[in-house]
Amino acid sequence: MKPRLVVLIGPTGVGKTELSLSLAEFLHTPIINADSRQLFRDLPIGTAAPTEAQQQRVRHYFVGTLGLTDYYSAAQYETDVLRLLDDLHSQHPYALLTGGSMMYIDAVCKGIDDIPAVDEETRRLMLERYEEVGLEQLCKELKLLDPEYYNLVDHKNPKRVIHALEICYMTGKPYSSFRTSQPKARPFDILKIGLRREREELYERINQRVNQMITDGLVEEARKVIAYRHTNALNTVGYKEIFKYIDGSWTLETAVEKIKQNTRIYSRKQMTWFRRDESIHWFHPDETEAIKKLIEKEIMP
Repeated sequence: MKPRLVVLIGPTGVGKTELSLSLAEFLHTPIINADSRQLFRDLPIGTAAPTEAQQQRVRHYFVGTLGLTDYYSAAQYETDVLRLLDDLHSQHPYALLTGGSMMYIDAVCKGIDDIPAVDEETRRLMLERYEEVGLEQLCKELKLLDPEYYNLVDHKNPKRVIHALEICYMTGKPYSSFRTSQPKARPFDILKIGLRREREELYERINQRVNQMITDGLVEEARKVIAYRHTNALNTVGYKEIFKYIDGSWTLETAVEKIKQNTRIYSRKQMTWFRRDESIHWFHPDETEAIKKLIEKEIMP
């Protein structure tokens, strides 16, 4: 039989962390993190990274491995995880990947298109242009150079818009011409388990988690990294809002409510993405035994 990869996914705040620990112990395997923000070592509170105690309970990979200025992409993640899985599967038939970063999960399960790597000069020039003319102007340029991708991309996501333009300018071809979306063969079988809650229940958990982050020191954590606010690592919900409080633009109460609101919006985007995948088996996070029975039935001899 091929080695097996169990993929535990779901929106932010749904309850993946605690269940992943239980499943890792059940499978006798470490946890491969698939949360793109938890890779950065200076953001444990705002990214809800696994605690020291949780990491001692089960070994975690790809948690706190990057500095704020380090460049990292879903393509690099694909390469790194596949290399790790080769090693893990040589010792054990099962592995567990969990997180909510949609592109990182797809990178491992389906593969990333072979898009050219962006050179440092092009990256620097595009960042300078973004700071000079702003995102709206870059969207107009993308519409001219690659109308197909312009109609798909989130126009409020500077990382995606800038990266598409980097490829357009560097290669002279539309970014969309490199996007084949053809799944790549994997040397392991995949079982996807999705976690979901009723919307009101999920939103309440999100609100409580944001309150806990503030109690745990999110404001202090943001103050320590504010010098790096221009980096992609900090272009994320939680830090952007707290920076406005630190700047004096918002009250703390306003910033906290905005974090809750934007996190709820992000959770909806995650679920929209995940629902496209018909191979996911959906459960409430409390259905631990039912999830284990599915694993036993689907992948255990």
